[in-house]
Amino acid sequence: MPSKSTRKRRPGKVSKPHPDFPLFPHATGRWAKKIKGKFCYFGKTVDDPQGQAALERWLDEKDDLLAGRTPRAKADGLTVADLCNHFLTAKKHLADTGEITLRTCGDYFTTCKQVVAALGKDRLLTDLGGGDFDHLRRVLAKTRGPVALGNEIGRVRVLFKFGYDASLIDRPVRYGATFKRPTKKVLRIARAKVGPRMFDAPELRRIIESAPMPLRTMILLGTNCGYGNHDCATLPMKALDLDKDWLVYSRPKTGIDRRCPLWPETVAALREAIANRPTPKAAGDAGLVFLTKRRQPWGKDTKASPISAEFRKLLVKLNLYRRGRGFYALRHTFATVASGSRDQVAVDYLMGHCPSSADMSARYRERIGDDRLEDVTEYVREWLYDSEKNK
Repeated sequence: MPSKSTRKRRPGKVSKPHPDFPLFPHATGRWAKKIKGKFCYFGKTVDDPQGQAALERWLDEKDDLLAGRTPRAKADGLTVADLCNHFLTAKKHLADTGEITLRTCGDYFTTCKQVVAALGKDRLLTDLGGGDFDHLRRVLAKTRGPVALGNEIGRVRVLFKFGYDASLIDRPVRYGATFKRPTKKVLRIARAKVGPRMFDAPELRRIIESAPMPLRTMILLGTNCGYGNHDCATLPMKALDLDKDWLVYSRPKTGIDRRCPLWPETVAALREAIANRPTPKAAGDAGLVFLTKRRQPWGKDTKASPISAEFRKLLVKLNLYRRGRGFYALRHTFATVASGSRDQVAVDYLMGHCPSSADMSARYRERIGDDRLEDVTEYVREWLYDSEKNK
């Protein structure tokens, strides 16, 4: 007569409530999920046959588990998500009053989204430590070069400083030893790999000759005045005095005063661009020098600038494109060549640079003579167009 088995009978088998349920009943009688090669458990199936409590626990802990962190106990206090919401609301108010651009506001939104993803939306700020910020830095570094990584770290620090300044937390956040911008040495090495961000004179003449309107005019402004794409996109008609060959327009980024004498080639291009400018689609854009063929401004509060995109297409067509040489390289070119005029004060003024805090003379300097500005721009023009110097 066969002997009776001594094994205990398993309780009634539990199944997933539905096929998409994120957890499964483990052989040990617990709701489970395999994460990074390890089983994580969320309570006994016998006590929770439908898995509702297990599901709630999974949703609470998933951010930590997927990031490789040990879930922390829930407690009352300001969370990472709370801080981001307060911060983005404040920045939106500044964007509404024109104190920061929508693009800057968008950059902060992207930063907050990545902070929440890396640290967990329910993490308490008082629970964060150096290890968390080290993890965040490694996540950011996976998709960014040294310059972009430094900018992102700067925005993260702005976010957490806001929490302290706004009295949302009672002490500054401690970032640990590694959450810092890349060193100057790392930046120098990265820049050396990319190469000089400028054009030589033959390349630039070829670019100008091949560019369609109004892009050609913008390129001339970049070369003549050290203008960037945002400067060109927002340039108002009232800033131009084409009869006297001058442009007077404060730099949008800093509000620093700028006056620039215009080359004959730039004046001619501006007259042509204005004569062929389409009728603006919105009445508020009537004062802009440049409009797209769709009758809209060239300036967009996005990372993908339309001017940069068109300039890149031109460089690719001419087989002159390489990483790091975009429209802003025209500003680098102007600064580099103009420094040869040996009047750096005039060069800085033309470019709209903020005076250094150590430059005491800048605090007392009320204006720079037109002749000095003309000497600098003429020096750059001779570099560009003098065939003997550019053979």
